[in-house]
Amino acid sequence: MTRLVGLSQRVVVDPRTNERRDALDQRWMPFLAACGMTGVPLPNHTETALQVAQACGLAALILTGGNDLAALAGDAPERDETERALLDWAAERLPVLGVCRGAQHLAHLAGGQLERVGGHAGTRHRVEPLGREVNSFHDWAITQAPPGADVLARAADGSIEAFRLGNRTAILWHPEREAQPHPDDIALLKGL
Repeated sequence: MTRLVGLSQRVVVDPRTNERRDALDQRWMPFLAACGMTGVPLPNHTETALQVAQACGLAALILTGGNDLAALAGDAPERDETERALLDWAAERLPVLGVCRGAQHLAHLAGGQLERVGGHAGTRHRVEPLGREVNSFHDWAITQAPPGADVLARAADGSIEAFRLGNRTAILWHPEREAQPHPDDIALLKGL
């Protein structure tokens, strides 16, 4: 039986109509299927997102990529608010995975340090000690882990690429964007 996983969504503004729209990379669903899971997109409306999350019996919550944090001059405060509420709700209930922007949000909320970085967007690089190459699409690096976090991986420049803090795991790469799901990423999701 497949497990249901809640997915936060980026905010995209349609320039033609000036509508603020929720959006999710279509590659999430096949990646989750490879992990034995089904994604449930959660809207950037706090009350509705919490109602959906509670009604679905989610097995985990994933904070996906896209949009900078409002605290870092991003333009989607409704997303930050919804994700904070979902994290509060999930605190003792569900494991959480933060991917790219989601990892940045987890670090920020738990007291980690973020700094704007060049050369990380649209590239691939190795992470150690995992000894693997990952994709990279971020402009903000985690330069200091939140207090009490276990650092799981770093880039060559020393920035933190993955950490774990309690039932929350953060990775700065996008497992859904790989042409073939990486076995380590599948194991990570199944291990949540």
